[in-house]
Amino acid sequence: MKIPTSLKHKPVIVSENYEQVDGRFARNSDAKGLSLGLAQWNDRGKVDISAKVWRYTGEKWSRQSEELPLHRVLDLSILICRTMEHFQEAYRYENFYDPQKPVIDRIGLQGYAMTVAICTDNDKINEDVKLFNQALSEDGELIGERLRTLSRILKEMGY
Repeated sequence: MKIPTSLKHKPVIVSENYEQVDGRFARNSDAKGLSLGLAQWNDRGKVDISAKVWRYTGEKWSRQSEELPLHRVLDLSILICRTMEHFQEAYRYENFYDPQKPVIDRIGLQGYAMTVAICTDNDKINEDVKLFNQALSEDGELIGERLRTLSRILKEMGY
């Protein structure tokens, strides 16, 4: 299915077969494509690049399609990696985290730090963190494959 080019987000680089590789939703996904392009929120004279997940309901392109600035995509990747690192050792805690130290890490970015923490404001956090750990474990092969691919590409780029 072709990603539309007549909408506000202007695709430049596309993956139009994303539904075939969308993790555990592969071959049965409403996420039909990914694109990198000119952001829909661009003002005249200012151009931002964004990443977009294109979702299709079967009848029309969905308003649930997501568009993110590239730095947020990378920030999410950092958050995912740090979270996975935490859960590799989280078995040591009764509820997969230390309630006395819910902050997992502070990662320096742009002269400040992004906090990675367990959401202790969630009144069902002990239940939810166990479910999260289980789901993370079940998706370990899918995520691991993508992380190995990302690692290889980053090394090829000199990072």
